[in-house]
Order: sequence, then C-alpha cells, then structure tokens
Amino acid sequence: MEFIVTNYAPIMFGGLIIFLLLGFPVAFSLGACGLAFGFLGIELGIFPSSVIAWLPQRLIGIMANDTLLAVPFFTLMGLVLERSGMAEDLLDSVGQVFGSLRGGLALAVVFVGALLAATTGVVAASVISMGLISMPIMLRYGYDRRLASGVIAASGTLAQIIPPSLVLIIMADQLGRSVGDMYKGAFLPAFMLVGLYVLWIVILAIFRPQVLPALPPEARTLREPDGSAGYTSLGVLAAISALVSYFLASHMADIHTWWQGELVESVPTDEKVVVAMCGGVFIAWLIAIVNRFAKLGMLSRLAERVTFVLIPPLLLIFLVLGTIFLGVATPTEGGAMGAVGAIIMAWLRGRMSMSLLKQALASTTRLASFVMFILIGATVFSLVFQAADGPKWVEHLMSSLPGGQVGFLVVVNIMIFFLAFFLDYFELSFIVIPLLAPVADKLGIDLIWFGVLLAVNMQTSFLHPPFGFALFFLRSVAPEKPYVDRVTGKVMDPVTTMQIYKGAIPFLFMQLTMVGILIAFPGLVTGNLDKQVEVNMEAVGNQMMDALQNNESYGSDNPFASQPGEAASESGDASAPAPETPASDEGYGADDPTKAMEEAVKPSEGASGTQ
Repeated sequence: MEFIVTNYAPIMFGGLIIFLLLGFPVAFSLGACGLAFGFLGIELGIFPSSVIAWLPQRLIGIMANDTLLAVPFFTLMGLVLERSGMAEDLLDSVGQVFGSLRGGLALAVVFVGALLAATTGVVAASVISMGLISMPIMLRYGYDRRLASGVIAASGTLAQIIPPSLVLIIMADQLGRSVGDMYKGAFLPAFMLVGLYVLWIVILAIFRPQVLPALPPEARTLREPDGSAGYTSLGVLAAISALVSYFLASHMADIHTWWQGELVESVPTDEKVVVAMCGGVFIAWLIAIVNRFAKLGMLSRLAERVTFVLIPPLLLIFLVLGTIFLGVATPTEGGAMGAVGAIIMAWLRGRMSMSLLKQALASTTRLASFVMFILIGATVFSLVFQAADGPKWVEHLMSSLPGGQVGFLVVVNIMIFFLAFFLDYFELSFIVIPLLAPVADKLGIDLIWFGVLLAVNMQTSFLHPPFGFALFFLRSVAPEKPYVDRVTGKVMDPVTTMQIYKGAIPFLFMQLTMVGILIAFPGLVTGNLDKQVEVNMEAVGNQMMDALQNNESYGSDNPFASQPGEAASESGDASAPAPETPASDEGYGADDPTKAMEEAVKPSEGASGTQ
C-alpha cells in the first residue's frame, strides 16, 4: 500500500495508457481514469475529498473560455469555402499557371494546400478536396503514384501549422499564451516548411523528371486567341502587386505616422508582411475589376482567371490575420469575421445554398463537440493528477535529463513523435502539453517557441504509417480498383495503400528536419514576437518611497506623512534610513506601512545595484 501511495502519479499515468490501449474513446478514457483514481485517492487518503468538489468550477471555466470559441468559427469558415468549390477552382487555375513546368502540378498542389491551410484549417477537408480533384489529373498525365500521394497528404497537413491553425489555438490555450503571439511565431516556420516541399519537388524535377512530367499542350486550356499562354500580362500584374507590397512594407512607419498623427519609428515585421501583401493583392484585384468592366483587354484569360480565383481568399486570409496581428480583433472575433466573409464569398460566387450551410454547420458542431469532450475529460484527469503531485513527478523526471534545455527538447520531441503514432494532435495537446509546459517554463524555454516546435512535430501524426489520418483520408478518395479515365478513355491502375505510405515518408523526414531547424535556431520563432518591456521594479520602488517620504502624492491628510519629530529626507534618497517612530505612537510601530515598503524595496546585501 505504501508503494501505491508513494508512486500514485506514475501509476495513474500508466492507468491512462491501459485505458487507451483497451480501445476506449480518448475523451471517456481521460474522464474515467481521472474519476476512478480520484475516488481511489480519497479512500487512500492521498488527497482530500474537496478535490472532486473543485471539478464543477473547472468545467464552468472551460465553458467560459473565450479563446476556444475561435475553433468553431475558423472551422465554419474553412468548411464553407471548401464546400463552395474554392479548392477545385484554385487547383485548376494554379495548375494552369505551373502546368508547363516539370512538376508543375505538384507545385500547384503544394501552393493550393498552403492556401487551403490558411482558409480551412482542417486537414481532412484539404486532403479530401485535393485528393478528389488533383489525384486523377496527376495520374492521367503520368505522375508517379507515390509522389502524387505524398504531395497531396503532406500539403494537407500544412493546415496544422499555417495560421489560423486550430492546433495553434489549442496550444496557446494550454500554454497560457496569446493566440496572436502563437500565430506570429508560427508564420515564418510554416512557410519555411512549404519551401522545403517545393525544394524537394524541384530536386526531383531535375534528377528524376520522368516521375513528374509537364502537362501536355492540349491540357492547358486557358490560352489566348493567338495561341499564346498569356504569361506576360500575368507577370506584369504580379510585378505591380509586388511593387505595391514592397512600397507599403518599406514605408509602413510613415503610413502609421500619418494615420495616427504622431511619430512611429518602427513597425513589427509580421504587421508589415500582412498589411503590405493585403495592399498588393487588393491593387491586383482592382486592376482586374476595372479591366473586366471597362473591357480594356489588358489582361489575358489566364491572368484574369488567376486574379479572380486567387485574390478573394487571399484578401480574406490577410483580413483575418491582419486584424489579429494588428490587435484590432481577438482571434475569436477574427474567426467570426472570417466565417461571415466566407459565407459572403460563397454567396457572391453563386455557390451558397441552405443545404451547403447546413452541412457546414453540422460538421462544425461535430468537431467543436469532439474538442469540448476531450477537453472536459483532460480537465478531469489533470485535476486529479495535479492533486496527486503529478506535475512534480514529471518535473523531476524531465529536469534531471542530461543536456539542459537541448536535452529536454530532444527527449520531448522524440516522445511526441512516437506518441503521435497512437494519438492525434487534440489528444496530445490536452494530455501531454499541460504536463510539459511547467517544466519547459522552469528551464527558461520560451513557451511560444516550445508551442510552435511541438505543433510542427505534431504534424507528423498525420503522416505516420500505419495510423496517419491524412493517409486514411487520402485512401478514402484514391482509386482502389482499376478505372477508366473520363478524359483519355484509358484503363488506369489503382493506387495501393503501400504506395500512399511510401509517398509520405520523404515529407515525414522534411517535417522532422524542420523540427531540428527550430531547435537549432529559436530566433525563427521568437524573432517575430513583440519585445517584452522590462520594468525595473527596484527603481519603481525607489520612486514610490521618494513620493511617500516627501509627501508629494498624498497631501497633508496622508496618514503616512511625517509626524512631528520625524525628519523627512530632503534629498529624497530612498536609501536613507527612515527615522524611528516613538514606541508610544501606537498608530505606527512595527506595522508602519512606510517601513514595510522601505524593507520591501531595500536592495539585498551584496547587490550590484540596478540591473
């Protein structure tokens, strides 16, 4: 019995693993394990019965958590855009742009996957959409089945790291940090990961061109009457947009100074990027609008199609992220605005219907309920685990690792990698992160960096053979049997499950490479965050003492003012000793608040002065 009492926390954690291995749903496993060990701990006298009484207050706190409201809003925004045909239009348009290049279709899938990630934020929606639309086209024109499968699955997982990601919202909530800061920290690593995908495709196009051929001329349908592709006007439009973006970025401080009416010397980099790109794409969209309605004929069919398909979702992305980064809106308000914007976009394109809205709302309700039940179960478990001093056990276990911060990060990331074989990112966020965050904070690790690092690692949970959810989603839409292609009329071979698994492995290694890069260069995350203002508390205390002793702030009625017989320091030096109050003066004595203040702000012996 003594062994059980002494090792109650690790036994409880092992009990949770047994519950999960038995196949029970994660939410119910967490709740059942927490309640079972809670009542057992009360019976054994490990903690008082009041622990269970704290549970209703914790659950009410979950319901009152405004941050988590962003989850259903961003989910609704993504589902409305995905079901309104945005993914199909984007893949078709971007595929036409890159179709003449070897690997052009794969590049189109990566870029559209990044765009869908920034709008849908849901892996299932991205993978299924791109699998249904691009997989038949890639197979039709001779793409290797493993490469096609890997590109589609990996591009869909970008929804986990590119803001506004649901994972980052959950991570910020569990780490007790701002969602806006988490988005800022993930901005650069997310697009570096996109760059790794692009680099891999380019390398394959150079050294193994046969696995990713270019589209044949007959498949490039957006052509001018003279037979040209129309790249010239598209390039000019892109150049104008880039110049406008560069001008806005380089003069952002001047624009702020003009807008606010006071001198602004510097603007955060993330704000420059979002506002500048928003201005650049808006100018391109405005030029296309004027060209269409005035019938000027300045833009080719390709340029016009790309502009009208690409710009609206880009503007919505920059509008949502921009308001969050600028501090104009909270993530919850930004998500609500994005959901309304998605509905308006679908309505303007003639794709909005009551059945579509009902489907999107039903899917959003299911996902939000799924998150809520897991969070409730995790709260029950963590409440009892904390009462059993579980965090201290985890802290002693992790802080004793060799290598300090680096050793801790390496072990944690290896652990997350292997846990991701069995748990998805919601479960990892609610079970593991609350245990690791206090240890990371005590080791001096920036929690925003820690959160982004683990979010990149959790992406691998979607690509792990044999349990990766992205692989399952792709398997559900990839052809399992031979089929007749509707365009060429040829009989096409199916895509096997092993081909999907093998195709995901190179991208899995790229994600792990990104984890290593972030451990080696934390500035990629922390460099985008606003600098914290450091307050010299000793100097503040000295100023308060100066005001108290000179009676500058409280007037003649101040009860702390100098009494007759007391000599206030004319120099205002806080370090000068305060004159003692006569023992007969019962209003002061040992409880004098002036003396208490002086003792509180007095520098410790041997201190080197103001830091």
